[in-house]
Amino acid sequence: MQCGVGHLPGGCQKTMWLHCTLILCLFSGWIVGYKQGDNVTLYVNKVGPYHNPQETYHYYTLPVCSPEKVHHKSLSLGEVLDGDRMAESLYHIRFRENVEKKTLCQLTLSEKQVDQLREAIEELYYFEFVLDDIPIWGFVGYIEESGFLPHSHKVGLWTHLDFNIEYNGNSVIFANVSVKDVKPVPLEEGAGAAVGGVGLGGGSLTVTHTYSVRWFESPLPHARRAERLRDYSFFPKTLEIHWLSIINSLVLVVLLLGFVIIILMRVLKNDFARYNVEEEGGCDDLDQGDNGWKIIHTDVFRFPPYKSLLCAVLGVGAQFLTLATGIIVMALLGMFNVHRHGAINSAAIVLYALTSCVSGYVSCSFYTQINGQRWVWNIILTSSLFSAPLFLTWSVVNSIHWWSGSTQALPATTVLLLLGAWVLVGFPLTVIGGIVGKNRAGSFQAPCRTRNIPRQIPTQPWYKHTAVHMAIGGFLPFSAISVELYYIFATVWGREHYTLYGILLCVFAILLSVGACISVALTYFLLSGEDYRWWWRSVLSTGSTGLFIFVYSVFYYRNRSSMSGLVQSTEFFGYSLLTALVFSLMLGSVAFWASLAFIRYIYRSLKMD
Repeated sequence: MQCGVGHLPGGCQKTMWLHCTLILCLFSGWIVGYKQGDNVTLYVNKVGPYHNPQETYHYYTLPVCSPEKVHHKSLSLGEVLDGDRMAESLYHIRFRENVEKKTLCQLTLSEKQVDQLREAIEELYYFEFVLDDIPIWGFVGYIEESGFLPHSHKVGLWTHLDFNIEYNGNSVIFANVSVKDVKPVPLEEGAGAAVGGVGLGGGSLTVTHTYSVRWFESPLPHARRAERLRDYSFFPKTLEIHWLSIINSLVLVVLLLGFVIIILMRVLKNDFARYNVEEEGGCDDLDQGDNGWKIIHTDVFRFPPYKSLLCAVLGVGAQFLTLATGIIVMALLGMFNVHRHGAINSAAIVLYALTSCVSGYVSCSFYTQINGQRWVWNIILTSSLFSAPLFLTWSVVNSIHWWSGSTQALPATTVLLLLGAWVLVGFPLTVIGGIVGKNRAGSFQAPCRTRNIPRQIPTQPWYKHTAVHMAIGGFLPFSAISVELYYIFATVWGREHYTLYGILLCVFAILLSVGACISVALTYFLLSGEDYRWWWRSVLSTGSTGLFIFVYSVFYYRNRSSMSGLVQSTEFFGYSLLTALVFSLMLGSVAFWASLAFIRYIYRSLKMD
């Protein structure tokens, strides 16, 4: 039995949607038991340029052996989002039965089809098959460049595949495909004859596709077959664990945090001693010829402009903080099977919808505390602050995928499913969270009263301007995750399987800690200059980490990857912008709450009668 929520035209099993739930598809790991001679279905999935992981097309878009009527496999939501389009193949594979050079089909290729195959091979197209949830990769053809004068350029098509399948008991453990000792069929321009095929003249070509199947017993149990997949190296293993770099990053971060905390506490201790000795009056009488953060006590809690937008940022930031923590914890608990395609994508969508109540609650609760009146508008702004840019970016990216015929273009049923999840789950939970937050919101806790007339802010030196604070507050958190960021990019935009969730959790905690400490330090320096406009400054200073992440994505695209073309470039930069927005919202929210707690602490610690 296979669960599915994504449906494709051409014979998809629609009844599967009625019998399977999304949660079952996410976390169920079916153990399929076979008897000798049972049919083991091999699904063809997709093809695409080797260097553009997100530019994929259906396997049957190439002139290859295909059935008269294509039967698609019902897919989970994560698989559809990952560009999977699995369909039954003509390969007949039976459990533990070897096959030697069996004919798959004979094709007569037109000149146009030969040119299509040549172009695909020259762009290093690879294919992906799926056998019992195990991906099988291989190249469509062979290309050879040799010599300078004369220059030799040879392109060949693999027409024979050797399937090597490992089993243990009644289950499949691993499978791969090889072309060892196989000669490719040359595809010359205007080919009229070919080795392994019968030339028909006029540029057409007849080729015969064959395959062999060999079974090997494996000592690895079914529960550990994911280890076998991780050890397989069709794609280059670039995701090595640079422990020295990670430890070096951790040491630098710890030293940075210790430096900020110790210096700041010593300065605050001196401030408290001086202010409390000089003043014996209450908090309202502390501005008699003094200077520094104490003198602005009647303005530091003055509510900022654009209150609704600020609260929306805090709410959505809290939502993504909850979402990221949930994904990492679920990964640590082993809830994502390597063989379940797109499990993390599905989990992220479900959690995003369910955590919408967090954004509504945080946003509307704080909006009510700071005397916001248009709470309905605040809920609408909160629900659309990220979903609107997401929809806009997805529309552009999906349109380009649709225009190019890529499998990354989502089917209409999947689009309706995602829209329904937001309309029926995400938005209502945001409204419910907002109503609960509004009703439970108390009064804003400020140690000092705010005067009606704001104090004039003195001219600030250049190093206290917003741009400088953003540069400092964004670079330091970015430096804490720069090493791990490469691994994440190599996973999302490459072909690696990220399994270092314990390290990821440590780095995530360090990122939040650095962001909070840097925000507190910058807020203190801002208040020391008698500038009480810390509300938005705290959000922008550490939230600018997203800008550094986007700049790094440009660097990764140009110097660490071989991606190219309109389709891949649009998806990469579109979703990199959304990633930068997510980090900005999340870190901006953390920085604000840290600064608010710090300000309340220092003004509450002043001696009061």
